[in-house]
Amino acid sequence: MWQYFFRRINLFLATSILLLLVLYIATGLFPVDKSFALSGIATPSTEQQLQINQTYQLQQSAFKQFIAYIQQRLSGDFGVSINSQQAVAGELTRVLPASLELAFVAGLIAIAFGVPLGVFAALTQNVFLQRLILAITLTGYSVPVFWLGLSLLLWFGVNLNWLPTSGQINLLYDIDSVTGVMLIDTLLSAKPYSFAAFQDAVLHLILPAVTLAVLPFTIVTRITRQALTNVMEQSYIRAAEARGLGTSKILFRHGLPNALVPVLKSIGLMLGTFASYGIVVEVIFSWPGVGNWLISGIYQRDYTVIQAGILSVSLLIISLSIFIEMLHTAINPVSRKELYASK
Repeated sequence: MWQYFFRRINLFLATSILLLLVLYIATGLFPVDKSFALSGIATPSTEQQLQINQTYQLQQSAFKQFIAYIQQRLSGDFGVSINSQQAVAGELTRVLPASLELAFVAGLIAIAFGVPLGVFAALTQNVFLQRLILAITLTGYSVPVFWLGLSLLLWFGVNLNWLPTSGQINLLYDIDSVTGVMLIDTLLSAKPYSFAAFQDAVLHLILPAVTLAVLPFTIVTRITRQALTNVMEQSYIRAAEARGLGTSKILFRHGLPNALVPVLKSIGLMLGTFASYGIVVEVIFSWPGVGNWLISGIYQRDYTVIQAGILSVSLLIISLSIFIEMLHTAINPVSRKELYASK
């Protein structure tokens, strides 16, 4: 198992270095001076230019420049934003918790509704309900996220005026940032309106979280149904039924835990798509996260922000994918058997 663990760590390192190499090459292709693209300083003084040259080894070979680039980026030095002239690392730290909050709530919604619906679709004998659930999931999987987001915004935000259409919280609430996660910060706040602010933050979160949750919801539902259908036909399930175990006990003790293993694997496989959808959702609902920040940087040609946004999102996807794969291997007996047999 330790050999497998170290192989995955090596895979993470190799993929990260390749990612940094692609970013470094792309940085050199930006239609500006290389020192400007790396540091974000448009008109550096003589001392600043010397410091940039020394930091990024711009007078040295391409290999040494790449090593210097890796050192700076992995140390958290992304330069300054070309537009705000603030440290990019500080801006990234400010917007990252909002994206994680949105992604976590959307994933929670997808699992909370997708797993029960998938279980129901697998166990029900009503053919009409089975086909209806499959039709709903196929429709949800096929609907473009930008169209869905704009439609929900128009229906529930503009026409019915039930939910806020943009932002993370009403600007009337002055909430101090402690964790960066608005739902937590409102509860930690000592302000007299903290609970009202929490309710407002929940309302702001509903539309973007539901929009983002549709894709993983459809996948979780279909994978759960298919996996549970296969599990319930296995011999050990029939043996449990022959011993007189109740249906609910068989389902929750033997059927569902084994059926959720493929669901975990499917979650790892769709992280890239989930992240790209998250960027679109953040732009539609003006959610102050990494996606919205990155798109704004692209529009404004803020090269340091572009590099930091792509690097942070990509590293997060790579690390989570490898973690989920390792977790899947740890809890799946078949994967563990194949792992030990390959030694």
